[in-house]
Amino acid sequence: MTKTLFTSESVTEGHPDKIADQISDTILDAILAQDPYGRVAAETLVTTGLVMVSGEITTDCYVDIPKLVRQTVRGIGYTRAKFGFDSETCAVITSLDEQSGDIALGVDRSWEAKAGDIKDNDQENLGAGDQGMMFGYASNETEELMPMPISLAHKLAQRLSLVRNQQIIKYLRPDGKTQVTVEYVDNQPVRIDTVVVSCQHHPEVDHATIEKDVLEHVIKPVVPSAMLDENTRYYINPTGRFVIGGPQGDCGLTGRKI
Repeated sequence: MTKTLFTSESVTEGHPDKIADQISDTILDAILAQDPYGRVAAETLVTTGLVMVSGEITTDCYVDIPKLVRQTVRGIGYTRAKFGFDSETCAVITSLDEQSGDIALGVDRSWEAKAGDIKDNDQENLGAGDQGMMFGYASNETEELMPMPISLAHKLAQRLSLVRNQQIIKYLRPDGKTQVTVEYVDNQPVRIDTVVVSCQHHPEVDHATIEKDVLEHVIKPVVPSAMLDENTRYYINPTGRFVIGGPQGDCGLTGRKI
């Protein structure tokens, strides 16, 4: 019999890395809506009071990037300076170039098209870059065919966002992270070993209240009770305080939470 532990984490929309991802996604979506053949490599950095968008974009359309940035940050919930970040007052800096001509040589036309091995076809003529990031596998541990640790971590993060947005827990702020450790025996999940929930909050709320509310409204509705036992450990805001969050607490970068 072999016992192992596997841990996965997820973050809410207000986590600085996820803010950066959403800004880059929004820029890409806005360009593709007008120019399906646009090429967008938009990298975003967020830090205290500042959003910087850099990268390479080749397109025939125009999008108002600072406006898109502010709309995205506002939608996430950073609408007041006391939250540590404010969509109306944060600085937005852009530094964008067109795609490198050398890189475009590999993307404009596919290798097969250049060699004359295929007929003219818009899709088959397209080349591809050499970047890739792949990890993961399908599993029958959950209904969505994802491994149990990442499935539960995502569901906890989604629930944490829901209880904030629906004002079920009124003192929560946008930043948050969840982490779940599952114990496996012979590669089968048998129990939840550890659940971690970190959530940004109003400074005047005491830690005991946060622990009680998160356990009741976030963890219990998500984590299967059959997977819990007397040895399951819960760490809710384990540092004891999470008032400073979002870009004020950490620098956020596109692509760190894939």
